[in-house]
Parts: sequence; C-alpha cells; structure tokens
Amino acid sequence: MSSELSTITPLSALLAARSVTSHRVSFKVSEDWQQGRTAFGGLLSALSAQAMRDVCGADWPMRALQTNFVGPVGLGAFHVDVALLRQGKNVRQVKATVVQADAQGVEQVCGILLGVFGTGRPSQIPPRRPVQPPVALNAEAATSLPYIPGLTPNFTQHLDFRLAEGAFPFTGGNDWLTRYHLRLKDSEGVDPELIAIILTDAGPTPALSQAKTFAPASSVSWALELRPVTNVDLAGLWRLDQDTIAYDEGYANDRAQLWTPDGQLAAFGYQVVAVYA
Repeated sequence: MSSELSTITPLSALLAARSVTSHRVSFKVSEDWQQGRTAFGGLLSALSAQAMRDVCGADWPMRALQTNFVGPVGLGAFHVDVALLRQGKNVRQVKATVVQADAQGVEQVCGILLGVFGTGRPSQIPPRRPVQPPVALNAEAATSLPYIPGLTPNFTQHLDFRLAEGAFPFTGGNDWLTRYHLRLKDSEGVDPELIAIILTDAGPTPALSQAKTFAPASSVSWALELRPVTNVDLAGLWRLDQDTIAYDEGYANDRAQLWTPDGQLAAFGYQVVAVYA
C-alpha cells in the first residue's frame, strides 16, 4: 500500500477552483482531505469562512466562528449558502449553510456556521496580549506523527505534526493534554486566518490517548475565537495546545489555543467531541 494518496490537492488549489454565484459558493473536496467518511472539519470551516468573505466582504478580520457539524460531507462538490444577518459600524454577522446532494440529488444540510467579523477601533484600555507558555520539547526534539494509511486521517498528509507534550492517540496513556508543533505544508498563498482555522482543529482530542485500541471520534460542535496576527511566517511551525477539560459518557469537552511561529496568540476554541470507545 502506498504511504500517500496518488493525488494531493493543495489548499490553494481548492480555493482557486471555487465558484461564486450570488450567495452560493461551491467547492470540490478531494480524497486527500477526508477524515473518515467526511471531509476534515477544519477544512470545511475554513472554506465556509472563505465563502463568507466572498459574499459579504474580506475587509474585516474574523473574530469568531461557530460551527455545528450536522452531517458528513463526502467526496465531490458541495455548496456554501451565505446570508448576511446584520452589519453595523464595527461588526458583521454572517450565516453559512453547507449543503451537499445525496444519491437521489436532494440537497442535505451538512453544517451550519455563524461568523463574526469586526473592524479594529481605538480604545482607552491598554492591550493585553498573552505570552506563550513554555513546552517540554522544542520542534527539533519533538516526535513527528507519520501518515499511516487506514489509521491516521487522509488530511494529515497536508500537515507537519510534531508531539511536544502528551501522548499519541490509542497508546493507553494518562494524559488529558497534547502540545503540538505543526504547520500546513502547502500554505503558500493562503491567508493566515484560514490557516489558523485549519490548524486549531487539526489535532485529535487528547481523550483518545487514554484509549488502548483504535476508536473513531467526531466533532459535534466547535466555537472558535480568532485574534488578528501580523507578519506570520507561513513556512514556520505554529503551536497547538489542547486540553480535555471534561470527559464522560462518550463526549469530550476540549479547549485549544493556537500560537503563531513567533508566539502570537492566533486562536482559541472550545469543542464537543463524540468518542466511540
């Protein structure tokens, strides 16, 4: 078996191939971006964010993105229907609905997203910018996570994953946290905001490290908050800090923080993950 799929489609190519018709933006997902029977959730959220920008404007940074994963998005074409809910002087709120036709040609809702865009403005309150905490292993010493067909999701071929703290999934460890150095391999020409969305969702729930055998997991809902960052080295390694705050009855409640290669806080999120173990 080949260690990689024969066709690898960079994120920039997926974005370049999209089509925009009024309030609908259409994309086509290739097999290398799959996560089990659905497309990788971080990719779907990033593409939906791009659709919001296409329809409602890309002049303001995204401040928050809430995603409900309703159903799987299979191979081939899917559409993002965008609606502007409200725009004020500083804040724009946008809804995106991901749909894909089933075998009978009937469009099914696969995801519902709410995006909040906000322009910056002067404030009498001084900035408060978090400092990135230290991690056990630097990028050079961290253990790389390889792509293993049939075990690791297809989309991980697009990522350079290096474990700095915690344990890999299915190793029967005692950790409820993971710390990764990571980057998108094919990031050239991609907006850092979209990269941040993808990378914040890239790591599996730390709860899976407690499992001793393979067990699938699926995101149910995801609340992401983004911070505008500057001068991002697209070829550099970001850092993803994840913690499982609570786990019971097959559901993990996770928190994540994403830092740019030079230590700026780029995003933090909260996620409910269903674990089938």
